[in-house]
Amino acid sequence: MIDATLSKAARKALEEMSPNTVKFFSDSQRKLFVKGVVKGGAEAVLKILARRRIAVSDVQRVQILECTDPGVVDRWIDQAVVVSSVDELFA
Repeated sequence: MIDATLSKAARKALEEMSPNTVKFFSDSQRKLFVKGVVKGGAEAVLKILARRRIAVSDVQRVQILECTDPGVVDRWIDQAVVVSSVDELFA
């Protein structure tokens, strides 16, 4: 059973990423797994924006990297391929 303290988005991310493995994780392992998924997603957002030559300020970079919500990071990944600015990404 997935830890009840995880957000709905975090539980969904866990289930989608590794439905057969996650059920064997302890609560702390689940939290670390979600943290790693979110961090990787945030790094992907920055990589997409860089590849598209969209300027990212230091403040925006920190905001992206410090995000802890898997749902937000997932949305940013989808939007990073079509936005024309980071402000648009955050809107």
